[in-house]
Amino acid sequence: MSSAIEPSIKSRPVYGTLKPATAPAHLIIADADGGKAVLDLATAAPTSFLPNAEICYIPGKADHSVTLEALGAARFYTGPSIAAMLPRLKRTFERMHMGTQIYLAGSESLIGLAMKTAMEANIDFEAIQTEHRGSLARRVQCVHCKGITEGVTTQPVTCAHCGLLLLVRDHYSRRYAAFQGVNINAEDPSDIPPKEEVFT
Repeated sequence: MSSAIEPSIKSRPVYGTLKPATAPAHLIIADADGGKAVLDLATAAPTSFLPNAEICYIPGKADHSVTLEALGAARFYTGPSIAAMLPRLKRTFERMHMGTQIYLAGSESLIGLAMKTAMEANIDFEAIQTEHRGSLARRVQCVHCKGITEGVTTQPVTCAHCGLLLLVRDHYSRRYAAFQGVNINAEDPSDIPPKEEVFT
């Protein structure tokens, strides 16, 4: 079952549920628990779907690699990390045929970075479906030093680059595929609120 993320402000991404589309080709990109969304997608798809599909999967704490490969897609790729997959994804978007449907499932980092790469390749957003599954950990950009801190689960969080204590906002930048973090104690650095696990 996909996670329930309450929309808060306009820039906050809203996710749906993957559904098989009528298209000549299908590109499926997922990580960790997103593998379950891909399995659900495959179950709902017609027999003509998988022979025209490519699956790119990044295992995490949850690893569905064996089950996903056994689906019998035309092409199956598994990689060690989202960062390692991005160059391959960029090349795939550049050579992709018109009409290909793209499916993104899993963490917000995976979905955000894949969407950013698609945007840079001028892919039509209408051709992309998304489904969030798994952890709510965030990719956060410090608005002060512009550094990115990955896998943020606490509020506030310490910037991994400049060390400032950041309030993680719901404001999301598609350009950076990251939520924005603002110094929470700029007026009084000695005022250090306790960290709470809120993005789990």
